[in-house]
Amino acid sequence: MAVGREIRTKISSIKNTQKITRAMEMVAASKMRKTQTKMRATRPYAKKISQIIKHLAHANPEYKHSYLVERETKRIGVIVISSDRGLCGGLNSNLFRKVIKQFKQWDETDIEIDVCTIGTKGAAFVGRLEDCQLLGQAAKLGDNPNLKDIIGVIRIMLDNYDSKTIDELYVVSNVFVNTMTQNPVVEKVLPIVASDIDEELKGHWDYIYEPDAKEVLDSLLSRYIESVVYQGLVENNACEQAARMVAMKSASDNAGKLIDELQLVYNKARQAAITQEISEIVAGAAAV
Repeated sequence: MAVGREIRTKISSIKNTQKITRAMEMVAASKMRKTQTKMRATRPYAKKISQIIKHLAHANPEYKHSYLVERETKRIGVIVISSDRGLCGGLNSNLFRKVIKQFKQWDETDIEIDVCTIGTKGAAFVGRLEDCQLLGQAAKLGDNPNLKDIIGVIRIMLDNYDSKTIDELYVVSNVFVNTMTQNPVVEKVLPIVASDIDEELKGHWDYIYEPDAKEVLDSLLSRYIESVVYQGLVENNACEQAARMVAMKSASDNAGKLIDELQLVYNKARQAAITQEISEIVAGAAAV
């Protein structure tokens, strides 16, 4: 029964694949819990420093940092944060669609684009685009990335902004909402946009700086940019593990359905073969 052997081979192959997807699902679930813990631990710092920095845009300091000053936009810098590995559903493809849509809008207004990437998938994607220039990349950071691993990429963009090579800086990454939902977001980082504040406070207050405004703001604003990019990386890692867990669970479930369908086909083929053999025996006995 050649057909039966072929179906058994397919079933065995799918069962082996199902074992792999189930193992990957469990690994992703374990890693997801760790990345979520880290993400939640870093969120309060990122939120607070962002609040302080955006309040500074309303203040009236004696020293006005260049990161707080808007200028005519001719060239834009973008840091794209993606995963190093695939098998995580539509996480990266949804992010890249968002990037392409945003790039088209900028291209229509004749704005040039410089890109740095974090993650192997992002570097491969940007390398295929014709309307932007890839300045730098960081990849293979693992499941527990450190700020020092991405400081080079951040420094490239900040140096270009300081030299007025680029006029705005954006960070594109996935934001973790819950296990089933991860949203791609394009966030404007520079120049710093003012947050909502009481109308009577605008332009009439400031923080007290020690030792002086220049030294504090130079350091604080650089730390702010680093925290935004690092938080984007941490969020994207949590998104990646959640998306991979869901994708592998879906793959395991689909493999189970396929095995059931093939088992049914195998049983029908086996039953047909047995029926044929009985018919041949009966026919032979009748002929005798």
